[in-house]
Amino acid sequence: MRTLAIWAAWSGAAVLSALITVLAFLPAAWLVPLLESKTAGRITLGDAQGSIWQGSAFIGAAPSGKDAVMALLPGRFAWRISPLVLVGRVAATLENPSVLSQPVSISGSWSAWSITPASLRLPAERLAGLGAPLNTLKPSGQMLLTWQQLQLARQADGVDLRGGMTLDMTAMASRLSPVNPLGSYRMRLDWQGRRATLTLETLSGAMLLNGSGNLQNGHLQFSGTAQAAEGQEEKLATLLSLLGQRRQINGKNVIGLEFKS
Repeated sequence: MRTLAIWAAWSGAAVLSALITVLAFLPAAWLVPLLESKTAGRITLGDAQGSIWQGSAFIGAAPSGKDAVMALLPGRFAWRISPLVLVGRVAATLENPSVLSQPVSISGSWSAWSITPASLRLPAERLAGLGAPLNTLKPSGQMLLTWQQLQLARQADGVDLRGGMTLDMTAMASRLSPVNPLGSYRMRLDWQGRRATLTLETLSGAMLLNGSGNLQNGHLQFSGTAQAAEGQEEKLATLLSLLGQRRQINGKNVIGLEFKS
């Protein structure tokens, strides 16, 4: 019996050692199918290097999930994940000086996480990689997504998110319009669980966009208007006609923006 117990102990130690070794060297590429499964293959990790604990990759996009992958964001994202996650303590950092204003820290437990404030820069030209209708509009300009402290909580049927985000879109333009830039805009999102209320306003420019809506469980509902600033009606007629149906509001011709997905 003693020999059997010693053999079992050594076998258990060997299995545990092998398991720790495997976990320590799990390649970063193992994260690729996880991200692709959550985005139907439209978002992926390109040239993933290192391990799942410490590695780097660029964020790529493939519009149909089968197209060639192109870089969606400049630079490479580098991450560090503490092995303490295996015992329920989450501690991770994400860095990319090309687009992130500062390293982002994620901390908490298996059921709740906190994400530190930061901002993310995105050249609008890269959005064409997400497919229609963005690959037709071919937007250009600068986009800056800023968030305060975010709180996430895992539920039985998904993840709740709480916190505020602001998306500033500066000097936006489109290949479908001779007016460049079209304008600068701001969208605010207030996350309360699985639902975010959003508002869109024009800061300046020739094309005026305004509206509000909500984003819930991946589905967008938005209602607003688009119109040309005084003196820009003729130049923007073609682009505005592609955005929605013409309406009369307070004696002015506007385009109704209605999106539901």
